Amino acid sequence: MRRAVEAARAVGRTLPNPPVGCVVLDAEGREIAVGVHRGAGTPHAEVDALQLAGDRARGATAVVTLEPCNHTGRTGPCTQALIAAGVTRVVFGTTDPAEGAGGAKVLLEAGLDVEGGVLADETDELVRFWSHRHLHGRPFVTWKYAATLDGLSAAPDGTSKWITSQTARRDVQAFRAECDAIMAGTYSVLADDPRLTVRDAADLPLPYDRQPLRVVVGESKIPAYYRVFDRVAPTRQIHSRDPHEVLAELQAEGIHHVWLEGGPRLAGAFWGEGLIDRVIGYMAPAMLGSGRAALEGEATTLADIRPIEITDLRMVGPDIRIVGTPGRMPREDMDTPIEEPDSEGTN
Repeated sequence: MRRAVEAARAVGRTLPNPPVGCVVLDAEGREIAVGVHRGAGTPHAEVDALQLAGDRARGATAVVTLEPCNHTGRTGPCTQALIAAGVTRVVFGTTDPAEGAGGAKVLLEAGLDVEGGVLADETDELVRFWSHRHLHGRPFVTWKYAATLDGLSAAPDGTSKWITSQTARRDVQAFRAECDAIMAGTYSVLADDPRLTVRDAADLPLPYDRQPLRVVVGESKIPAYYRVFDRVAPTRQIHSRDPHEVLAELQAEGIHHVWLEGGPRLAGAFWGEGLIDRVIGYMAPAMLGSGRAALEGEATTLADIRPIEITDLRMVGPDIRIVGTPGRMPREDMDTPIEEPDSEGTN
């Protein structure tokens, strides 16, 4: 299964489809073929592996990161391909949450030996952006920001380029390449004239050939000559101040993963509604002392703090990169007593 996960990761972004890997093994457990899914309209991983295996697939075991689909779309159901190939055992990691669900049941009814949930933590992580849309009814949202050690993203005069190092800015591109939409508020677009694209694609660790949709949120008019409207990538302006409405529109367009940056006000709106699923912060070894905070919100007391579970912490050049998952909203913990400090002062 780990071999299948590694093969799927090596493909790069497959959205709006999930990354999937499949390894076909003979009766002695030896590898016959490895297949992957490369994006919409291409063979699914199981079919890719079966085509490579040929007649050797009869009596074999197929190890797949995602439950084989039982759905006919641009391609036929993988369940029928596995049955027709004569595979006798199927092992999968993550249960399909989308329209292709039910494949395991079909395989069992056809007499195959089926086992699910193998290395589920790793296979769930592999499809986290794709599955989130189907499980929660909205795109996954990553909020990225850059700030000084005192939490400021812009000086009092509004200047913000560049707080972090070139090494950190290059590191951002690999994360941007995971998404299928890059979002910023009109205030930030008017102030910084950003491109909102993935840059230096040739230097990315994985293959990359499609720019994300650029999304500008807000009612202010953006001049047509701004770089966000160039021909490098498609652009959509959403005239709404409601984060739920914004994500609903993107959900309807088939967007799975939104990269949110460029605006503490917009980020604060999403944060306040509990609509940020991952935070990536780059902290520069510097202080401003005054300026604009990385996040605007309505918190008035420490009881309003929303915790973040740190999942990765490392140096990127001279800067610190922090990756984390937001915890529960404060209102969800209203019954939890607030611990009082043991002594005077700030904890």
